[in-house]
Amino acid sequence: MALLLNPNNPTTENQLKEMQVAAHALGLQIHVLNASTEGEIDRAFASLRQLRADALLVGTSELFRSKAEQTVALAARERVPAIYQYREYAAAGGLISYGTSLTDAYRLAGTYTGRVLKGEKPADLPVMRPTKFELVINLKTANALGLTIPPGVFAIADEVIE
Repeated sequence: MALLLNPNNPTTENQLKEMQVAAHALGLQIHVLNASTEGEIDRAFASLRQLRADALLVGTSELFRSKAEQTVALAARERVPAIYQYREYAAAGGLISYGTSLTDAYRLAGTYTGRVLKGEKPADLPVMRPTKFELVINLKTANALGLTIPPGVFAIADEVIE
């Protein structure tokens, strides 16, 4: 399995540690691919051929999110099943996304902004975390990769793109 990370992202160290723990528990070997520029994304995907990775997890990074179409196209070119954090990737042709709903996150930020503009002190506002997570499956991409998605995964999907 390969893990694409942006070494300049402040959350990369935590992402890597969590993935290493999970991989160890599952008996998987992780190959870390680092990319902090658009060109490095291309090179990271090119190295997937030599690694013969069976799957790819794209880490959280604004760089990757801003280059979602490029990332999805490279995964398709390399014929590697990839999972991403946001539904925008699956909508762009990525296989699967699982993560917080950006729409809900922006709505929450708007609510906080409204409360501050009405005079509440930011320090008095409660800390809130996302509560809605979305699993999105792109069936067209699964078919193109020759993958069969188990019925149980379909049953828990929030959206299936056909």
